[in-house]
Amino acid sequence: MFKTKFSGLLAGVALCTGLVWGTQVAAHGYGDHPAAQQFISDMAKEGFDASEIKTILRSAERQESILKAISRPAEKRLNWGEYRNIFLRDARIKQGVEFWNKYGDALAKAEKEYGVPAHIIVAIIGVETRYGRNMGSYRVIDALSTLGFDYPPRGKFFQGQLKEYFYLLREEKADPFVLKGSYAGAMGYGQFIPSSFRSFAVDFDGDGKKDIWNNPVDAIGSVANYFSAHGWKKGEAVRSNVVMQQLADEEWINNGLKPELTLAEWAERGIRTRKDLSLDEKATLMRLEMDGEFHYWFGLHNFYVITRYNHSRLYAMAVYELGQAVAEKHKATAG
Repeated sequence: MFKTKFSGLLAGVALCTGLVWGTQVAAHGYGDHPAAQQFISDMAKEGFDASEIKTILRSAERQESILKAISRPAEKRLNWGEYRNIFLRDARIKQGVEFWNKYGDALAKAEKEYGVPAHIIVAIIGVETRYGRNMGSYRVIDALSTLGFDYPPRGKFFQGQLKEYFYLLREEKADPFVLKGSYAGAMGYGQFIPSSFRSFAVDFDGDGKKDIWNNPVDAIGSVANYFSAHGWKKGEAVRSNVVMQQLADEEWINNGLKPELTLAEWAERGIRTRKDLSLDEKATLMRLEMDGEFHYWFGLHNFYVITRYNHSRLYAMAVYELGQAVAEKHKATAG
């Protein structure tokens, strides 16, 4: 999958560190960063060579733009209408149809094997990377080191992802400095963080490699596997409309992503759906703003599964609506 000159994680590269990276270590490197010392020690206890880990971290550079980006995620600063306008554009919908036409066999195979609809897989890849057009330009080692050691609010999480990254490098025999991704260290067509790659990436075309960076077929299978593993229910709805017979209590609205109340229980509160759904189906009540107005929906089990990919109702709504739009246009053009 990758051209690499490493036999361990470094091998021959370690010999030239002082010459090539020596001037960078003091200014940018994380090998001697105080917060990295326990990490290096922990990795050594798990069987890694401490000197190799330290040498790699010495080449990792702090990126201020990453720290700025993570403090202002779009899901937290935009309302639904603003967020929707990013993804529900004609160009992205057209690109989704083109992707579906090109990889239709792989999408059909994924739907059959994992029970996840093709349009949901297509939408995920469209929202994440515009079908591979924007997979991120940060070196993963820089992103995870910057956030792991210089972003205290989530340092523990990103140090965990950095550990997963070192395992990934060893398992996939990858060059630690070549892989690129988002500011949060997410990689490939479907933007898998290292732990997701190790748990859910699959060799979907059977060539012996799990390549989500350069192989859309593997990316398709990996996304489908992720959704299946997180409990996607084949053939079931994602969201439903809401009929409010009385004003909803503010405490009922946007109260978590996981559905807790059944539609029967919501009906007792005077809130129903027009869809023909089982009253045993659980739902969460959402209110989102678009064009100066509030809109209400029920998020169902499969909606919650989408939020396992990105813990945001705005994200899940964008995936759902992009998938619907692409599916409609794909059907129309196919006919």
